[in-house]
Amino acid sequence: MKKVKPTKTASKAEINNLYADVCGIIEGSRQRIATTVNAEICLMHWQIGFRIKDDVLYNQRAEYGKQIVKNLSDKLTAQFGKGWGYEKLKHCVRSAYLFSEEDIRYAVRTQLTWTHLRSLMSIDDELKRSFYMEMTRIEHWDTRTLDKKIDSMLYERTALSQKPEELIKLELEKIKSTNTLTPDVVFRSSYFLDAIGLVDVYSEKELEDAILVNLQIFIREMGNDFAFLDRQKRITIDATDYFIDLLFYHRGLKRLVAIDLKLGKFKPAYEGQMLLYLRYLNKNERKEGEESPIGLVLCNEGNTEHIEYLMLEDSNIKVAQYFTQLPDKKLLSEKLQRAIAIARDQYANKQ
Repeated sequence: MKKVKPTKTASKAEINNLYADVCGIIEGSRQRIATTVNAEICLMHWQIGFRIKDDVLYNQRAEYGKQIVKNLSDKLTAQFGKGWGYEKLKHCVRSAYLFSEEDIRYAVRTQLTWTHLRSLMSIDDELKRSFYMEMTRIEHWDTRTLDKKIDSMLYERTALSQKPEELIKLELEKIKSTNTLTPDVVFRSSYFLDAIGLVDVYSEKELEDAILVNLQIFIREMGNDFAFLDRQKRITIDATDYFIDLLFYHRGLKRLVAIDLKLGKFKPAYEGQMLLYLRYLNKNERKEGEESPIGLVLCNEGNTEHIEYLMLEDSNIKVAQYFTQLPDKKLLSEKLQRAIAIARDQYANKQ
């Protein structure tokens, strides 16, 4: 009697491997399709805007422009359905005024969407717009995050914004070409810690505890590349113990970041304390390939004159004000614009 050869059954591991490979193929294909579709959508909107802009500029009549866009909207809606309203076409036209075709192609190469571009269109200043585009690209912001960063005046809170325009352009080009951030972009003049839930009266320890409980929220405000290392980091010098409130590492800057939390205004003594921390970290904790550590002193009251006289803006010690409740946006905007103007004047006087 002829023996029947037993049929080999697939093992669970083989099935799982096959499943993982097929999932990878599907996901990869979907990603490429989504990228292609996004690029076509962004370019289509820009080309439509460019064509309308070209026609309106040729006729050189603002009223004619409004009328032609409204008429075009009606015709497109009748032909292609909803989605081609007057406001949509206005966004298309605005994109043609604010972006070149190369800007659009660069944006889609870095996976920005039309929704991202629409948010960026709300910014008139070209340098500020470039800043948010690069930050969105590097930190992979979704449109909701981008809108929040714009609304919170992130650009105005960076040291970068206080530089002359030609230096801002050079730094943005450096960020674009090297794909890395600089300390002037990473560190800010003020931080909003309203989401950590502190009341009006609190101690430094309560502030530290609240930050640790809400560490994800704190890091989101500080920046995506911050990684938490330690709290109350003990360092011993001449048999005396000192404690660094918070110790972080910034992956992009490749530096340790020591953070000291203070109530009230900045005091000159804080500089010496932080300098001691940084020299210890530089000698004993800095690893091969890392840059020198940076210190950040967070105070809940601002006194920029002290900082100016100590010239801390030129050192590895950064000082910033934190808010546990959101400040009045108008007053904050005026304060930031004033600080930017003063900083640029001071830079001009140094030349």
